[in-house]
Amino acid sequence: MRKSYYAAHVYMILGLISGLYYREITKINDFEGDTQLSVVHTHLLALGMLGFLIVLALDKQFQLSGSKQFTYFFWFYNAGIAITVLTMLIRGTQTVLGNHVPEAVSWIAGLGHIVLTVGLILLFVLLGKRLNEHTKTGPAETEPVKTAT
Repeated sequence: MRKSYYAAHVYMILGLISGLYYREITKINDFEGDTQLSVVHTHLLALGMLGFLIVLALDKQFQLSGSKQFTYFFWFYNAGIAITVLTMLIRGTQTVLGNHVPEAVSWIAGLGHIVLTVGLILLFVLLGKRLNEHTKTGPAETEPVKTAT
């Protein structure tokens, strides 16, 4: 569970820094057009921080992190975010600076999305297994609640 917490924390920091980077680089270069930099912080905060906070809650409920499949999810998902965000940073920065962006950047971004998707599929397969196990064993027996009369 700690890995998910630390990942969420790192993505929160990176998300805030990327928002600052977007604001400052566009201000310094007097750039007023559209750029990929405007959504980098959103991707980091939503896919990274919020995504891992949700995984943390699911892990607490369904004990996801003890399995090999969780490790695969964790690394595929992080690699997918890293590749995707890095290509967004490259494209956005080059746009602000007025430079040409090579077509390879789009191909690499597509690869990042594919890796991210593999990570999400691994998470959902693992979650489905844990839900089935939870359903078969049933909820834990609890003592009846005593009420004052």
